[in-house]
Amino acid sequence: MNWIENLLYETDSVAHTVLLFALVIALGVYLGKQKIFGISLGVTFVLFVGLSVAHFGFTAEKNILNFTKDFGLILFVYSIGLQVGPGFFSSFKKGGMRLNMLAAGVVLLNIVVVCTIYAIAHDRVSMPELVGILSGAVTNTPGLGAAQQTLSQLQYDGKIAEVPEIASGYAAAYPLGVIGIILAIIIIRFVFRINNDTEAKQIEDENEASTLAPHIVTYKVENQLIVGRTLEKLAALIDRNFVVSRVQKNGEVIIPDDNTVIGQGDLLLTVLSEQDEDALKAFIGPIVEMDWEAIPSPVLSRRIVVTKSEYNGRTIGSLRLRMGYRLNATRLNRAGVDLLVTPNLVLQIGDRLTVVGKLEDINRLASRLGNSMKRLNEPNMITIFIGIFLGILLGSMPLSIPGMTSSMKLGLAGGPLVVAILIGRFGHKMKLVTYTSTSASLMLREIGICLFLASIGIEAGGNFAATVFTGDGLLWVFWGFLITLVPMLVIGIIARWRYKLNYFTIMGLLSGSMTDPPALAYANKVSGNDAPAVAYSTVYPLTMFLRVLTAQLLILCFV
Repeated sequence: MNWIENLLYETDSVAHTVLLFALVIALGVYLGKQKIFGISLGVTFVLFVGLSVAHFGFTAEKNILNFTKDFGLILFVYSIGLQVGPGFFSSFKKGGMRLNMLAAGVVLLNIVVVCTIYAIAHDRVSMPELVGILSGAVTNTPGLGAAQQTLSQLQYDGKIAEVPEIASGYAAAYPLGVIGIILAIIIIRFVFRINNDTEAKQIEDENEASTLAPHIVTYKVENQLIVGRTLEKLAALIDRNFVVSRVQKNGEVIIPDDNTVIGQGDLLLTVLSEQDEDALKAFIGPIVEMDWEAIPSPVLSRRIVVTKSEYNGRTIGSLRLRMGYRLNATRLNRAGVDLLVTPNLVLQIGDRLTVVGKLEDINRLASRLGNSMKRLNEPNMITIFIGIFLGILLGSMPLSIPGMTSSMKLGLAGGPLVVAILIGRFGHKMKLVTYTSTSASLMLREIGICLFLASIGIEAGGNFAATVFTGDGLLWVFWGFLITLVPMLVIGIIARWRYKLNYFTIMGLLSGSMTDPPALAYANKVSGNDAPAVAYSTVYPLTMFLRVLTAQLLILCFV
């Protein structure tokens, strides 16, 4: 039976290491799905299982743990960067700027609370330990990884003798961090006596006024001033974004182009923004009900998926659909969101373009754009590893900050995150295919975070119980709860009292400022609409970047 003993305790054995990681991750993911009072810790439970098995003497070779931890972190933050990249810069526009400033306020107040605790109790807790507690209190794993990378770099540079253990503080503060976020959301609701039905009605009214979604209307031409004019001249007169996808003339349905002449009584099937409906009605004529599909016609409407990389970054206008294919593009679906088509709209791999025309013309365009779901399912490995390569280069560059004895580096967490955001937003301009199927992206992200959490759990587990349950361990839990609750209550009250934000938007704002999926799941369940998710995704990119950056700055300023 020596083979069993070797398999369980031979730390330099590959079989032992793989077996240990498989057990920790499988058990952690399973337990993380179990709900307590309606709340689950999700994949973070992998950390607690890792701590538990290490407490009982199961560990792995240190170099293997370090490699697995760092590589898992890189995969995790890079996949997050690709996900949030397309919306990172647009999130600062209009109302997004206010939400992002409020989220930045949460991050700043977290730092203020941490510095206050350090000033009062610096003889009982070190700043690296407080950064670990901070990362757990705000449920931000990349921040923990960035702090660990900075400490390792300081040791390599000879600034510190050894890397202090900070994962125990993270694990101690995390559970109440999740609870504290949800508790703050509930307290704000009771302080302002918020009625969920009223908030839901407000969201519905705002959505109806949205200009994002395409709106389809049939107009009957009755304005004598536009009769005899071409569609091109009509567009110049109205100066609004719209597409006339079909025209019925004397009972015959045709596909119009810019030179199509408008006649009295013509019916125009028009795709436009809802707020422009009345403006076009005033220029063209009344809105009529029309079932276009019931009319015998060779004209069809089909969706074509862009799957050929040579069209990644091309504008729709460059396709010359009307002149080359006798087709009209009416709308484009990207990541589940319908967008109104304009000539300057840039195509990306995975876009679904709705066109109207004859079947043979649609098939010609489909052949040109690819329209192959099989091609979309193939992972774009070149983009992933080019991004990781560039991210590590960027993360390794020293950045000198005035007043600091040590230069700062974005590290293995910040570098790939920044590069992934840039590639996600601008990759198509460099002919890089950034599209990744949802399942592949989730797999990459989940494997990365599981490897990282399992590694730090196994590495820190030997001393976890002695650290947390003796001495100041319980005080760490209390400090973490303060770091979580105080900033969220302050910013939540300001958001409601000063800016009159919708409660569901505040829920998403606070969840996103803590980059906390369990809190977002709770918010979605309470609201019954996507307002929390919209706010969450708006502030998530900037918040994630700030969490990684501030964790390093605290280490560099106080160590």
